[in-house]
Amino acid sequence: MDDIEKTVNLSMREKECILWAARGKSSWEIGMILGISLNTVNFHIKNVMRKLDAPSRTVAAIKAVNCGIIHL
Repeated sequence: MDDIEKTVNLSMREKECILWAARGKSSWEIGMILGISLNTVNFHIKNVMRKLDAPSRTVAAIKAVNCGIIHL
């Protein structure tokens, strides 16, 4: 999975959103923490899912942790 880390370029906001998702926060909670709208959170998480080729936010979070993109 190290190849994914080298080829995937997540924005800072995408990393923040998937980090909080990996910590179990809902999109609404992430929006409140980061001061952004629910739709914006979902937009960033969907971008992460697409970039990591993940079918769900949970799989995206697991891939991001396993690849060292985010650290819990």
